[in-house]
Amino acid sequence: MGLHLSQIAEADELLTNDPLALLIGMVLDQQIPLERAFAAPYELVERLGRPLDAAELADFDADKLSGIFSRQPALHRFPGSMAKRVQALCRLLLDSYDGDAAAVWTTATDGRELLKRIAALPGFGQQKAKIFVALLGKQLGVTPPGWREVCVPFGEDGSFRSIADITSPESRIKVRDFKKQMKTAAKAGAA
Repeated sequence: MGLHLSQIAEADELLTNDPLALLIGMVLDQQIPLERAFAAPYELVERLGRPLDAAELADFDADKLSGIFSRQPALHRFPGSMAKRVQALCRLLLDSYDGDAAAVWTTATDGRELLKRIAALPGFGQQKAKIFVALLGKQLGVTPPGWREVCVPFGEDGSFRSIADITSPESRIKVRDFKKQMKTAAKAGAA
């Protein structure tokens, strides 16, 4: 089973097989369409001409990395700030996990520790961390004790709340419809 977040086969394969690519996609998943965010790691690999490496990205010249992110089409709506955020992510991975992105979740002893680790990553607030824990549990088999409880409501079976529930083009539409309903309800409540 593979991820279906970018809707581009090669990009989704990279997300499925490269934990650093998946983390970078999640960092970029804000203020741009989710497909664009999760295609960006594949485009970054293409622009670099080699696989992603946390140590290399952590030590990359900041201006050059920003230039790579800014090259058209830009990897994000805010390429400079996102290049810095990705670099900060890679530095943290290097300092805390010896550059091994998967170690963030493979060495967590329970759901609370997993959520705490993910929430501590640059670009991850509490909600994004919960969504990522749900994605790991529902689609990648990362299920330490208590994982589902810490990511409520995103870990709920059969829901279509977030990227954790996107397994096909059809489920992507259901997630989008759910988000539209939530925005409509929020606007109605504010009025």
